[in-house]
Amino acid sequence: MSTSEPHQIPEGLEEGDILDADDAAEEISKDDDQPMDDDEGDFEDEEEIQLQNDSVAHFDAHTDSIFCIAQHPTNPSIIVTGGGDDTAYIFDASVSQAVTPAGSERQSLAPVQKLDGHTDSVNAVSFTLPRGEYVVTAGLDGKLRAWKSEDSSAKKWRFVAEASEVQEINWVAASPNAEHENVIALGANDGSVWVYQINAADQGSPLTIVQAYYLHTASCTAGAWTPDGSLLATVSEDGSLYVWDVFSTGQAVVTCTAADARFEVEGGLYSVACTSSIVAVGGAGGNIKVVGLPQPADQAKKTAKGAGASRQQASSAGQLLASLQAQTDGVETLSFSSPPLTILAAGSVDGSIALFDTAHRFALRRHIKEAHEDYAVVKVDFVRNPQRGGWILTSVGMDGVVRRWDVRGGTTAAGQGFLQEWRGHRGEGEGGGILGFVQGGQGTRLVTAGDDGVALVFEADIS
Repeated sequence: MSTSEPHQIPEGLEEGDILDADDAAEEISKDDDQPMDDDEGDFEDEEEIQLQNDSVAHFDAHTDSIFCIAQHPTNPSIIVTGGGDDTAYIFDASVSQAVTPAGSERQSLAPVQKLDGHTDSVNAVSFTLPRGEYVVTAGLDGKLRAWKSEDSSAKKWRFVAEASEVQEINWVAASPNAEHENVIALGANDGSVWVYQINAADQGSPLTIVQAYYLHTASCTAGAWTPDGSLLATVSEDGSLYVWDVFSTGQAVVTCTAADARFEVEGGLYSVACTSSIVAVGGAGGNIKVVGLPQPADQAKKTAKGAGASRQQASSAGQLLASLQAQTDGVETLSFSSPPLTILAAGSVDGSIALFDTAHRFALRRHIKEAHEDYAVVKVDFVRNPQRGGWILTSVGMDGVVRRWDVRGGTTAAGQGFLQEWRGHRGEGEGGGILGFVQGGQGTRLVTAGDDGVALVFEADIS
């Protein structure tokens, strides 16, 4: 078939009449080999953006999403991750382990140890305090499994014991209580809260139940200890907050439920953070509630001798101190700054971060509305560096980006305190995002848990 001559209207047809199939095919054939350079170029540009990677090392032993991550308390290079492949891994994230010969492809960090034994996703991990003597993994199979460190390098671990009292475990949190070492709390999908003490030397009961609580009537979504580990605060989808005196009375010392209309959050509570004197909880619709905590007896006596404002705080245990709502969607993450700063940071599903001043009636100091554009903020956490950097807030989101912010006053309004960002994970609707991170060891190294199944190591300058 030749296409060198112009097409002629067949005899018997006029302009506008329907052509038969053969004649129509002749017209179509002229466009078969048209170039697609423009579209291919657009695709190449898009790929280049997606492959931006600011990390200095990576760990990719997981075959599914990494749901959780934790850092050893005395050796911050030792990291544990848990994922959708029903497995947890311990690896060494020190930069010296990531040296790659020039001209070769960067290799993944090698696992120090594989922690198996789960039959469903591992969605919570933690090292115990104060020395990281044990590591625990918890999963959607309801199992809590514990391993003991066999050497000072934290690179050899021995399985100790397993407990299985619930159908699914949502979270675990290590107690910082100096008088009760190696204690772990967990929350379950049936609303129950369990506290265990781990002691490998006790062959009869290496995982001993310290307390078990059953007051939540729906899934227990989050829990946090006070800084001294004397109290444990837990929240639930039923909108309740309980603060437990785990080691003294064993009872709830603060009870707030949706029965109190002032405390009610329709849609439930999903995040919690504590200082020594207050607890903040976050939930659906951008709602945050702040409640006073009881103080230890000796501290209460000192406070009673102080200023009037301090006495008022001492008597506010269990009272609703503030109801905040600067954001439009669920508050998934909360973090208090370390003294002398008095900031509460809240990350929301609407992609924003709100900063409240706890020393000035919880006034909204700043609302970073596009902190992670339209993608959910998964976690916010202040740098815990006693020498410098305590004013730095780190955030991660489902956009796959790590960002840092200066929360001090005096920063330019246009920048909203933005300091730096790092990329490397898939995100922005591309089947990725960041589901957690750690930044111990003076805040100069961040390690992320990716929904894309990769943990990335980033180096940061604290100045």
